[in-house]
Amino acid sequence: MADGQGSSLQGLVGDALRDAADLASKEFALFRAEMSENVAGFAKGAGMFGAAAVFAVASLIWLTQALVYGLELIVHSRWLSALIVGAALAIIAGAFVFAGKSLISASSLEPKRTIRQIKRDTEILTERTS
Repeated sequence: MADGQGSSLQGLVGDALRDAADLASKEFALFRAEMSENVAGFAKGAGMFGAAAVFAVASLIWLTQALVYGLELIVHSRWLSALIVGAALAIIAGAFVFAGKSLISASSLEPKRTIRQIKRDTEILTERTS
């Protein structure tokens, strides 16, 4: 009977080790999947910064002169119309910067689901061993 208990204990330990390895493998797969999602979000945020730069440059090159001259007809002052147009373009570029910054924040790269799953698995394993 003692031999049967020893072999069943070995079986339990073997099962526990296999389950732990399987769990670690699944946790790592979840981590990789979540990090891929987070990196994609980071890339979108970087793209927003790129869009902000392209928009700002294109606006300054192609529209500034036409807008300044058009506004000059209304306010009868070239420098005042240039100031108004420049401020409006700066506000638009700033909006793109803030939108991109929110997507690129460091917390967006944190693997939250993986951390939550590891905590849950730790609690379950703790309960089972108690």
